[in-house]
Amino acid sequence: MLSESLIERFQSLLDEARAAGEPDPEAMNVATQDADGRLSSRMVLLKGFDARGFVFYTNTHSRKGRALAAHPAAALCVHWKHLREGVQVRAEGVIEAVTAAEADAYFATRPRGSQIGAWASDQSQEMPSRFTFEERIAEFDKTFDGRDVPRPPHWSGYRIKPDRIEFWFGARFRLHERELHELVDGQWRMAYLFP
Repeated sequence: MLSESLIERFQSLLDEARAAGEPDPEAMNVATQDADGRLSSRMVLLKGFDARGFVFYTNTHSRKGRALAAHPAAALCVHWKHLREGVQVRAEGVIEAVTAAEADAYFATRPRGSQIGAWASDQSQEMPSRFTFEERIAEFDKTFDGRDVPRPPHWSGYRIKPDRIEFWFGARFRLHERELHELVDGQWRMAYLFP
């Protein structure tokens, strides 16, 4: 569990990034490792944050979903380029699936087109052409015509439960400030790092 001070620190920076006009303040890079040890990273959107950790959603059959099933740990990095002299928050930890109720609640807030897309996309799989995807979108649009779109069984969320968080504050001449928080024996320990 994250300490109150870490929650407040991250929330304060996120609010500051939004106010500073960051184009996509919830964007974060998530890195995973698959069953063969191959590393992969991609940009996703942060969709929840609390004492339990950082939440994002995806197709569980996607490349990242398969990697997380094989190796349930991940690292994330949020970079707010326009905030101060640049701010990064990095976190590493184990992964847990969100509950079905959490996934259902978030899925219900998505635009209908995104909901249909979650059914139509075999995320990360090869497709013959873009037309194939467009046909699938039309099929599912027709299937759910006139009714709410339920959450697909292969679409859910993951929570990164960090045991390590770093706050990185950019400074002139690359004299950055780095503040590391690590969970050691159930307690958060803070240390400063050389830039």
